[in-house]
Amino acid sequence: MEMDIDGACKPKEEKEGEEEKAKGKQIEAILVGAPGSGKSTFCENVIRASSRPWVRICQDTINDGKAGTKPQCLKSAATSLKEGKSVFIDRCNLHKEQRMDFVKLGGPQVEVHAVVLDLPAKLCISRVTTRTAHEGNLQGGKAAAVVNRMLQNKELPTLSEGFSRITFCLNETDVEAAVNTYSGIRPLDTLPHGSFGQKNPNAKTQLSILKFLKRPHETNSQDSVPSQFTKKCPCSGPKETVSALSGAASQKIKVNEDPVAGSISQQDYDVRTLAFPSISTADFKFSLEKASNIIIEKVEEFMNKLGNARLVLVDLTHSSKILSLVRTKAAQKNIDPKRFFTFVGDITQLYSKRGLRCNVIANAANWRLKPGGGGVNAAIFNAGGPALEAATKDQALSLLPGNTVVVPLPSTSPLYCREGVTHVIHVLGPNMNPQRPNCLDNDYIKGCKILQDAYSSLFEGFLSIVKTQMKFPERSNRNIISGPSVPEDKISRTMTKSWSPWALSLYNIAMQPEKHKDEVLEASGDVVVLNDMYPKAKRHILVLARIEGLDCLADARKEHLQLLMKMHEVGLKWANKFLHEDASLVFRLGYHSDPSMRQLHLHVISQDFDSKCLKNKKHWNSFNTSFFRDSLDVIEEVHDHGKATLQDDNRILSKELRCHRCRSAHPNIPRLKSHIRNCQAPFPAALQKNGRLVLAQSDSGCDP
Repeated sequence: MEMDIDGACKPKEEKEGEEEKAKGKQIEAILVGAPGSGKSTFCENVIRASSRPWVRICQDTINDGKAGTKPQCLKSAATSLKEGKSVFIDRCNLHKEQRMDFVKLGGPQVEVHAVVLDLPAKLCISRVTTRTAHEGNLQGGKAAAVVNRMLQNKELPTLSEGFSRITFCLNETDVEAAVNTYSGIRPLDTLPHGSFGQKNPNAKTQLSILKFLKRPHETNSQDSVPSQFTKKCPCSGPKETVSALSGAASQKIKVNEDPVAGSISQQDYDVRTLAFPSISTADFKFSLEKASNIIIEKVEEFMNKLGNARLVLVDLTHSSKILSLVRTKAAQKNIDPKRFFTFVGDITQLYSKRGLRCNVIANAANWRLKPGGGGVNAAIFNAGGPALEAATKDQALSLLPGNTVVVPLPSTSPLYCREGVTHVIHVLGPNMNPQRPNCLDNDYIKGCKILQDAYSSLFEGFLSIVKTQMKFPERSNRNIISGPSVPEDKISRTMTKSWSPWALSLYNIAMQPEKHKDEVLEASGDVVVLNDMYPKAKRHILVLARIEGLDCLADARKEHLQLLMKMHEVGLKWANKFLHEDASLVFRLGYHSDPSMRQLHLHVISQDFDSKCLKNKKHWNSFNTSFFRDSLDVIEEVHDHGKATLQDDNRILSKELRCHRCRSAHPNIPRLKSHIRNCQAPFPAALQKNGRLVLAQSDSGCDP
């Protein structure tokens, strides 16, 4: 990476004077990048973490939440800077002409920076073609051509345009580093001037972009690059080899590289995975050599107990010595690299930033089990939010070295929603640092014993989670949020309505079925099945979706289509099971347009309506008017239009009582029930179409 320092030849005293004058200045950071490069996410991540007041100026939303003009952006930026705030200019800004007017906003009290998100074209195109609800509506297939055109004609910024600092980000690791840099600037801080991170200043168009957009038959030899080169992580070096001597023979052992972002396959998401940091080797100064031996020893010991579950050792950098040592020793021991491997990334953002799904993460905790300090402990408590701290207090108030505390993560935690983490295991190792309490004074006999106990306890805790989740699988991860985390106060809110505490019972069962063993009939990663607590017929069950934020039918969109089909399939299976037991029953599968209970649920209900719990007009009409939406109709509407049609006018529930077969009117529920017990009329023709009714197979040909 080249670094061009502005004013590198100036005398030291002059440069120090300039930096002193720069203190307290506002910053105008102009984002430069194609659609899908992550400009908005970058801004939001910095604004959330920074103590400096920042304002994001986005042309897609500048006009009261709608798209506006460049002059509106310039006016808003100038106003914010005058108010003493720093600003992000969130536009593509891929040409000098587009940036010029914004650069002119700089002055004696305003430094102008550029943050260039020059990420691979393939990644940008993948993001824009799959995203939904984009502020500027640039998404889907048309977006790929736009990104292609923009990147072919981009003009990267230079210091001569008037920038005091330019930061180039060529991959997601660079972006994370830039986020950390700008998040850490306090109101009176300044950053060094210059151009940082650009590999090739003359690069204009990324080589792989045309290859990505071409059809297979259009590929030519000029852009046919072997996959081992085109897919390689820019930060990873060549594969290492080490020599392992056995007697007089020397054998070459290949050391597996860390998996790179995007290399984790879809099927890996369903594998239960523990991500853990190296315990005691950072602040507690435990010997890396001894620690790596203990990690390998304990991984070998537990590998056969864990079934197909995975263990992943995580550190922040590719230059990590502990990762290198463990990789080498794991290869020497022939440990299965699919079930134990090392990984580079932030342990709190392994899924959203690196594509690695880990349902359990370990925290190198302090003995007080409280936030603070630095490193992993501070990062995990910060990412887990108040929900993690409260849940930890429920389990324990302190921790002894060599022990762990398993904490089920509440669904309100950002780690749960964004990363799919269901448990955090706090673990405390031995301290060899004399600057920290309870130092063992270099007693490695005792220290190794404590560290062995710590890893044993950690893996035992993970094993107990695996066994529980094999019976009650973790919820589906389809809606795990990528990008910026959701504020704590918004996580528990539905997209469409607010819910009273009494209405949360289905949600609680869907999120944690293992706590409701007596009620659950079936549980998988996608759905939970249980009997309706107040059944309105002889047979009445509910199929619950296990996705956070999918509270009712109004929330269902095209991305949920597979889940809706899965729910119908499961409901149909149970209906057929009941029909096998009683062939006289007839079933409907459907949803209430405006349910009273939170969490999307499919009703599978027999049409006898023979139940003491069916007591009033609202009960009846919720299943026998347009308020009840048949499952197959919902699937068809979501497929064709992206959402279901809702009949949520509550006046429907006040309609007169009519028999669901002959449509005769009745004055009250007792009279209606008496009638339907004897009514032999066929069901209305509309119900008999499109598979809306499920009944036992018959060769008679008679109407149901």
